[in-house]
Amino acid sequence: MKVREAAVAGQFYPSSAETIDEMFSYYNELLEKHIDKTLLETKSRAVIVPHAGYVYSGFTANIAYRILANSGLKRVVVIGPSHRVYLSGSSAGNFEYFETPFGDLKCDSALVNELMQKFNLKFFPDAHHEHSTEVQMPFIKKYLNAEVIEVVYGDENPANLVPIIEFALNDDLTGVVISTDLSHFYDIEKAKQLDNICIDAVTKLDPDELHKGCEACGKIGIEAMLMAAKNLNLKPLVLDYRTSADASGDRSQVVGYLSAAFL
Repeated sequence: MKVREAAVAGQFYPSSAETIDEMFSYYNELLEKHIDKTLLETKSRAVIVPHAGYVYSGFTANIAYRILANSGLKRVVVIGPSHRVYLSGSSAGNFEYFETPFGDLKCDSALVNELMQKFNLKFFPDAHHEHSTEVQMPFIKKYLNAEVIEVVYGDENPANLVPIIEFALNDDLTGVVISTDLSHFYDIEKAKQLDNICIDAVTKLDPDELHKGCEACGKIGIEAMLMAAKNLNLKPLVLDYRTSADASGDRSQVVGYLSAAFL
């Protein structure tokens, strides 16, 4: 049995299911108090989410997963950038299960094989010790318990990811998660300036806008999602934006976090 073992449990997120549950409950208490309830009734099958440690970006991601859970998805394609190793193109995780503190998530092996054949994807095992995709899995296990397909990209043309996203979304029971953080380690004023470029691009569904200063580590994934959204006539909805300063109080070197849904 091929299991994608957790690589960053206890670092980016707690290794205890009980502790993660407590964090999610806290995020949801905040949501119920401060966000219009109708937002949480929104249905979407495609979201952009951050991938930092839960203490920093978990609240922002949690909103997106609450909304994703409304669509009754049976499988989710999780697409994230490679941080750890150089990768030419994209790699599909050819695993049977994905380990999480809530228990193993089943991988949709049939869809993985179909994507590999249809879009000429390869499987590079070293690319899959990757936090950008892994931190999404406890959310998926908790809120959806859907089967997963992990796609990690490196030096990739966004246009090559567009047909994968469109192929997934053409199935009403399949969702797409695009993983990215925004700018890294600027002071908060500069970070917000750069991050607003990314957010404006999402709001306008304008991939070209991303190249005017957006410094998201997953910019390739965002660009592909915006291109696919335009082709599929989806409308963007920004859900949350914040920086690491909200958790750390340090405004001198921050990381930006965004979540958005496509309706």
